[in-house]
Amino acid sequence: MIYLDHNATTPVDPAVVAAMTPVLTQHFANPSSSHAAGQAAARLVASARAQVAALAGTTARSVVFTSGATEAAHLAIRGAMAAVAPQRRRILVGATEHWAVLAAAEAAAAATGRQVQQVPVRRDGTLDTDRFAQLCGPDVALVAVMAANNETGVVNDVARIATIAHREGALLASDLTQAVGRIPVAVDAWQVDLAIWSAHKLYGPKGVGALAAPRTLQNRIGALLRGGGQERGLRAGTLNTPGIVGFGAASKLAGELLDAEAARQSTLVGMLQRLLAERVQLQVNGAGAPRVPNTLNVRFVGAAADAVQSAAPQVLVSSGSACSTGDHEPSHVLQAMGLPTVAALECLRFSVGRSTTAEQVRVAATSVAAAVRRVRELNRRMSA
Repeated sequence: MIYLDHNATTPVDPAVVAAMTPVLTQHFANPSSSHAAGQAAARLVASARAQVAALAGTTARSVVFTSGATEAAHLAIRGAMAAVAPQRRRILVGATEHWAVLAAAEAAAAATGRQVQQVPVRRDGTLDTDRFAQLCGPDVALVAVMAANNETGVVNDVARIATIAHREGALLASDLTQAVGRIPVAVDAWQVDLAIWSAHKLYGPKGVGALAAPRTLQNRIGALLRGGGQERGLRAGTLNTPGIVGFGAASKLAGELLDAEAARQSTLVGMLQRLLAERVQLQVNGAGAPRVPNTLNVRFVGAAADAVQSAAPQVLVSSGSACSTGDHEPSHVLQAMGLPTVAALECLRFSVGRSTTAEQVRVAATSVAAAVRRVRELNRRMSA
């Protein structure tokens, strides 16, 4: 099997497992406890919080741990409604946002009587900032725009988007999940009010994520889970200490490897695109736009993505977001970029990772190209 689906999830790095193991077996005390063992666990959490914050370009005091990016998105967007004036009646979201962000915005709107409005993207997948500037007015409560798209890898100019949002007094929430650990991220410099991301996209464990927000804003956010007051009252429940320590270790390692891996993975993606294009006709989604270095989303004209996957089962790729399991509808991301239904159903996402080798890329390109040719030939015979 050749795993080219790192945007869906990544394997836990052995160094991260090594960091987590003592927490599971020795330093297992509840970090909320006042005794020595509990305080030792609390120190591990504090160290991990600093590591997670450093990778995202923010401060440790801004980071709140959650169960993942989905919970962080709901805490950020639904919770932020308590921090904005009631006369701000609109929530703006990018048309290509992750389903978790779209669902959080709809839930926030339903609970507070607000309206969700989508901001279109250009054909290359980047947010249409001119249209966004027209839509963003003094009645906007919050804007949600991702840093990097999970399906296409397309990167948005978050700092510019923040400037436009803040000019109208709106908060900016940004999903950094596919950006952190792949490109330099600067939450504070970009002036992001609410940032969300997850450990399992950067070789950390599943079940732990983060929300970053200034303390002044944290004090105004409405909590979703209430109980013992953990995480400054924003996320009650016993902390997932092993997961948090793993998140910290993964963040530290990702920072150390970022430049080298970005260059290496960009080379692999370029090789994959070239080898595929030499063998079969294809179209690159997001071509010309800045993209994270590990991602390639292509359309194989005349070959349905699910049929290509079935014909090359040894190459593990995705035909859309892994968070919409069992959903065979065309990608809303690709449709927002202007692809019609048939075209959107002919697209596959390849996302390489640390373990991906040049030889794997060569084998994958050969296998997928052969599968595309078989599917196209079968379609030709069926239509003859």
